Amino acid sequence: MRRVNGTTLIIAALVATLGALAFPMWSYADRSGTGPANLAAGSVPTQWGPLSAADRDLLVKVRLAGLWEIPAGQQAVERAPTKAIKEAGDHLIVGHTDLDQRARITAAKLGVELPNQATEQQQGWLKELTEASGETYQRKFANLLRVAHGKVFSVLAQVRDSTRNSLIRQLATDANQTVLDHITMLEATGLVDFDGIANDAASKATASPSGPPPPSGGTPPEPVPARPSGDISTTSRPSPGPPGQINTGRPEPQM
Repeated sequence: MRRVNGTTLIIAALVATLGALAFPMWSYADRSGTGPANLAAGSVPTQWGPLSAADRDLLVKVRLAGLWEIPAGQQAVERAPTKAIKEAGDHLIVGHTDLDQRARITAAKLGVELPNQATEQQQGWLKELTEASGETYQRKFANLLRVAHGKVFSVLAQVRDSTRNSLIRQLATDANQTVLDHITMLEATGLVDFDGIANDAASKATASPSGPPPPSGGTPPEPVPARPSGDISTTSRPSPGPPGQINTGRPEPQM
C-alpha cells in the first residue's frame, strides 16, 4: 500500500510540474490563435514600421474607391441635374484622383500590388447609376456613394488608430479628410436617406443601446463649460472651419 501511495505521489508531482511549466506557455498573449499572434503572422517589416494585413487592405480599399468613384463623379458632372450633384461629383473627381496618387506612391514604396479594376459590386453600382435617370439617378448617386463613404470612414479610423507603419498612418490621415469632405458634399444634396443608414447600422448591431436617458420634455440643466483652470496662454485654433466645409489642404505627395 505504501509503494502504491508513493508511486501515486510521484506521478501527481510530475503532472503538477508539467502543468506549471505548460501554463505560462499557454498563457502568453501571443500564443497561436490570439490577436497578437495573428497580427505578427500577417505583418512584414519595412523601414517605415511593420506592415500588417489591415494596412495592406486599406491601401487596396483606397485604390478601389478611386476606380469607381472617379467615374461616378465624372458622370455626375457631365449630367449635372442640379448644382449640388455637380459639386459633389467635382469633389469626388478631385479627391480620389489625389488619393489614388498617394495610394500608388505608398504601395510602390511598400511593395504592395494594387488592383486595376473595380470590384463586381462597385461595377454594379456604376451600372445602376448609368441606367438611372431623373430623380431616381440623383437619389441613387447620393445614397450609394454616401453609404460607401460611411463604411470606409470607420475602417480609416481603425487603421489610423492601430497601424505601426508611418506611411499607412499618413495615407489614413489624408483619406480621412477626403472621405469626410465627400460625405459632407453628398449630404449637402439633401437626398441622403439618413433613416435608411441608421436602420441598416441598427440591424447589424449586437449590443443594446446605451447612453443617457431620452429627454423628459423639460429643459435640462446647462452644463458647465469645459475650460482650462487658471490663466493659460494658447496659440492654436480649433481644427474645424466654417460649418459644412472640410479643409482638405495638404502637401503634395512625395514621390
